Amino acid sequence: MRLLLLAFLAALVLAPSAVRAQAHSADDIPALLQGIADAWNEGDLAGHVAVYSDSAGFMTGRGPIYGRQQTADALERSFFRDGAPLQQLRFEQIVVHPLGPDHAYVTGRFILYGGGMEESSGWYTTIWAWMDGRWQTIHDHSS
Repeated sequence: MRLLLLAFLAALVLAPSAVRAQAHSADDIPALLQGIADAWNEGDLAGHVAVYSDSAGFMTGRGPIYGRQQTADALERSFFRDGAPLQQLRFEQIVVHPLGPDHAYVTGRFILYGGGMEESSGWYTTIWAWMDGRWQTIHDHSS
């Protein structure tokens, strides 16, 4: 009986971590990137930055910015006019590098195109964390 009770208690302790490990995968991140590109292209800046954590770091040429709203403000000043993006956005060459079950870094290329402007592109590294039941960007370095 004692052995059965210990097995039951062990199952209770271990089960939540097994469920947690299966509840999410870094393989989901490319779909999230597609979603934020779609939001950008629709002029939904709030939707674009929705994957950023409240305290996310965003590296700019002038140094880091911290916070989802501060990041949105910087993007709006540089890439939006009258609530619409100056150019469309797409991501290519996305590579997800898991760093355990709850973290990943992602590298890839962003392309800004259209809007009667010359196409521009650059490379990015983002760091993601599984927090509050969803993947969130905790740092973005795009250049």
